[in-house]
Amino acid sequence: MARIENGGRASADTGSIRTVSSSHVDDASSLGSDSEINGFTDDTHTDKYGFIGGAQQGSELASQDVPTEVLRQREVKWLDMLSHWDKWMIKRFDKVRLRCQKGIPPALRGRAWLYLSGGKVKKEQNQGKFQELDSQQGDPKWLDVIEKDLHRQFPFHEMFVARGGHGQQDLLRVLKAYTLYRPEEGYCQAQAPIAAVLLMHMPAEDAFWGLVQICERYLPGYYSPGLEAIQLDGEMLFALLRRISPLAYRHLEKHKIDPILYMTEWFMCAFSRTLPWASVLRVWDMFLCDGVKIIFRVGLVLLKCMLGTREKLKTCQGLYETMELLRAIDPRYMQEGFLVREILEIPVTARDVEREHHTQLKRWKKNRGELNFRPPPRMHGARLIMLAEPPRRQDLQQNPTIVLEASQPTTQLKKGKEERKSKKKRSSIKKSQPIDEIPNPYPLHIDPPPPPSEPPSPPPISSAVPDTIPQTEKDSPHQQSTPPTDLPAAKESALQQSTQSLSSTEQDTYL
Repeated sequence: MARIENGGRASADTGSIRTVSSSHVDDASSLGSDSEINGFTDDTHTDKYGFIGGAQQGSELASQDVPTEVLRQREVKWLDMLSHWDKWMIKRFDKVRLRCQKGIPPALRGRAWLYLSGGKVKKEQNQGKFQELDSQQGDPKWLDVIEKDLHRQFPFHEMFVARGGHGQQDLLRVLKAYTLYRPEEGYCQAQAPIAAVLLMHMPAEDAFWGLVQICERYLPGYYSPGLEAIQLDGEMLFALLRRISPLAYRHLEKHKIDPILYMTEWFMCAFSRTLPWASVLRVWDMFLCDGVKIIFRVGLVLLKCMLGTREKLKTCQGLYETMELLRAIDPRYMQEGFLVREILEIPVTARDVEREHHTQLKRWKKNRGELNFRPPPRMHGARLIMLAEPPRRQDLQQNPTIVLEASQPTTQLKKGKEERKSKKKRSSIKKSQPIDEIPNPYPLHIDPPPPPSEPPSPPPISSAVPDTIPQTEKDSPHQQSTPPTDLPAAKESALQQSTQSLSSTEQDTYL
């Protein structure tokens, strides 16, 4: 079922987290090989997430598209939050959590993930570090293993489908940089899907710092030699299952099914290789906001749904049948709407996770002795991560990475608006003064019309945001007390920033 390979790393047998120990790789039989990729026909359907096939390709029946008006409304709100991130995280974090639970808008997901994880601050405080690591050769021992794993990461996604394409090249850069950044940990295969998910939403440098934060803040010790942290969390999941679903707990205990047999890939890959892609994104939105308790909740939901009734237990009378059932989870339980609702209803808090961690740690020391690897303390959520490393104001500034050379620069537009405002003021002053002139009783019909007092029409991007946005969120009284005159200014500034800070680099663009 599970075995230890490559310096004490646990891995699952069938297509899970295994390390290639031999120097020869059978390209003809490997998933994502050139023969399979070339087998795609011209009429292959690509879903909205970029998948051209495979189990994670989205279907139109299962998709839950947000109405365009609601999506634009959420984008404006997220742009406002990203512009004042420190204030929102300190004073109104509950609102940030609620908006993460509703789903981050796809256009802003990469930027929001970088802010939530603390990768944005880490990147600004270590300017040039990634470029320094990227320019180095790297350890040949790790490079050999990484290169063998590249074609296994989401082989049906258009970003990673081509051998040696830009997606695989960036994945190699990110994973190699991490082995140089943390040489005592090196590389673990479960890091590759984590980095690949990040690369689908942000440039390589941002993905690197996002990977650093997940490995050090959210899941510390998961990818270290021996995998003691993941084994400890497996015992925690099993103990929490006793309270959530006693039937499933007794069944797994009766057949002596160790948690590491079924939850290793779930936790180490943050469900990125288990759930449908729409569900993966929603889980990651909540995971990067609230921390590892979301991962525990997802695992508890799946165990409860698959093993939580007597009728379902009749079909799996032994260890083999139970493992096969957990490897082929019913798609109904993994759908976005059902799964998110169940995750929010599971009564497992960060305090419960921390309390159970101390309990299992004492039991571990009693039965096995001290841990060989002492990971740093785990941070439960984006707010605690930010409080642990308070950012400077310049660390949170949204630096534009796409510069559009318009025919009329923004400064000229602003000057034009200021000139028109000054003309209006002068004309109003003149009108207010008493005028002794006698008006012309015979106006000429050929007089030219007065110059327009309104500014020119806004760029096309502002047309996507309606003037009156329907309210689908209940704002707090503090938010409702804001004068209505501030709203247009907030919209304008947010939309101006959105045209300047989409994720890209000089060579690659990820939109």
